[in-house]
Amino acid sequence: MTPASARSPVPRSAGTPYAARNLPDRIILTPAADPAHGMAVTWRTDVAQVTSEAQIAVAVDGPTLEENAQAVTGARGAQKDSANGPALYHHVQFETLSPDTVYAYRLKGSAGWSEWLQFRTASTEAKPFRFLYLGDIQNGILTYASRVIRQAFHANGGIELVLHAGDLAAQRDDLDHDDEWGEFNEAGGYNWGIVPQVPATGNHEYVDVAMPNGAESRELGPYWPLQFALPSNGAPEVKATTYFLDYQGVRFIVLDGTSAIDLGTMTQQTRWLDGTLASSKARWNVVLFHQPVFTCARPQDTSEVKAAWKPVFDSRKVDLVLQGHDHCYSRLTSEAGREASAVMRADGKVQGPVYLVSVTGSKMYGLNDRARTQPDKTAEATELYQVVDVAGDRLKFRTFTASGKLYDGFDLERRGGGNHLVDVEAPMLAVRACTGEVGPDGGKCVARGK
Repeated sequence: MTPASARSPVPRSAGTPYAARNLPDRIILTPAADPAHGMAVTWRTDVAQVTSEAQIAVAVDGPTLEENAQAVTGARGAQKDSANGPALYHHVQFETLSPDTVYAYRLKGSAGWSEWLQFRTASTEAKPFRFLYLGDIQNGILTYASRVIRQAFHANGGIELVLHAGDLAAQRDDLDHDDEWGEFNEAGGYNWGIVPQVPATGNHEYVDVAMPNGAESRELGPYWPLQFALPSNGAPEVKATTYFLDYQGVRFIVLDGTSAIDLGTMTQQTRWLDGTLASSKARWNVVLFHQPVFTCARPQDTSEVKAAWKPVFDSRKVDLVLQGHDHCYSRLTSEAGREASAVMRADGKVQGPVYLVSVTGSKMYGLNDRARTQPDKTAEATELYQVVDVAGDRLKFRTFTASGKLYDGFDLERRGGGNHLVDVEAPMLAVRACTGEVGPDGGKCVARGK
């Protein structure tokens, strides 16, 4: 590790706007394991607001929410000192909520209350809904990734969950860590506080630490438990970063690839994954984690993850595997390659898990050689977001570029004992890739080799 005295000064966000204030900011809503009956919220204040106080009410259609609001309190705020000064992070749990109901809540700062923010609890039934899946936001968070996030919400109403495939911030020396999380919260804005967030950790959610024997290891960075109040139903020894929730006919299972690979928790997570899938009564099962089984940029697939988790995905008939890490786009349905996959679809064969890799932020990696023939569709040097609609026996998956153009899409139809994948026939962009030093938009190629 480089001695602190030898490191260059860490860059700061322009204008240094991220000091804690006397009103709540960095508000993030997260679902309980049963999001029909529970939610949680985290936020930040200056150090004058010691207590964690919220009010919640069933939403009404006039300006009288406070009349029937219930007070909810949490533990004393946790202090975090940073380059932006000291701050307190708070969280409260909203429990015993009614299913499929709109609630409004507000949060206490030392100068008063926040605005009222609204969310809807999940239904207890398998009701149609829409979720958003984002790859690594990580770099150029406010400069570039923010427009992708905002385009996704602007163009696609009714988003009920947001899934993050890890590396929400770089948490290295690209930018001061507190500034990065300030930019992450500004990029999502009020959407993070009204739509439940379902994040997976990436390797950049971890920080490097020196062991007493001089070796290096990793530990979860300080912002993760401050920003996210997540279900505590995960794998033993990994409960801070693994969990699952059931939402209107879908079981979402979140894994921690960094802990599995680098911290020796692969066995515990694999056993828990298998049991959580075995107990699922959901119509659809979606798994979310960071390091991809099949890579589109790196020389080799992620061998540890592939060996441990792919057999479970196959045997338990997982529907979608959502990943990040590679800073390129890939939709893969057969390890044998896109031609074999197309033949299987033409023959009406049942489709196994669909593996997705995507990226939202500005750092880009070039495609590897396998990506030219193995995935069904790929992209490089392209910022993307994915919208997924779940309705009965059909799951609609659509990938859009930063400017809102349709790039990829398919439907999974549940029939004949399994999933059948149908490619979207709507007009969409051709494959985006660099040609030598020229990028797909005509400027320089920003995708670097990995």
